[in-house]
Amino acid sequence: MTREETAVEYFAKGYNCAQSVFGSFSEDMGMDKATAFKIGNGFGGGVRCCDVCGAVTGAIMAIGLKCGFHIEKDFGQKTYCNEKAFEFINEFKEENGSIICREILGLEIKRPDDFTSPEARAVFTAICPEIVASAVRILESMTFDK
Repeated sequence: MTREETAVEYFAKGYNCAQSVFGSFSEDMGMDKATAFKIGNGFGGGVRCCDVCGAVTGAIMAIGLKCGFHIEKDFGQKTYCNEKAFEFINEFKEENGSIICREILGLEIKRPDDFTSPEARAVFTAICPEIVASAVRILESMTFDK
């Protein structure tokens, strides 16, 4: 199974978009899947309020895990990781039109109950799997020197 298929399968099993993307990369970068799923839990659905798409935040977390700044005063690494995040964001915007959940889905989520509405369920089923797949494809196409 490809990483893209794995991420979409996670989403189909009930993991949110951020968990699905981040979880599909985590083990290859030294983090167990359960920890990745826990970290990603609050980021799905545009950080639970239809803001930045969870597939984007999951990808940005994966980029941070791959090349993030963690050694004091290593500003070169900080700059490099930020550049990779911007690269991902630009590619995602180009492919999907936006990084904002409500714009991608055409749906406003303002309350926890909104996630369970018939309209939301239909949109999550129709659109979100492809958005998750898109985030994974973009990440896989990126090259990392550091």
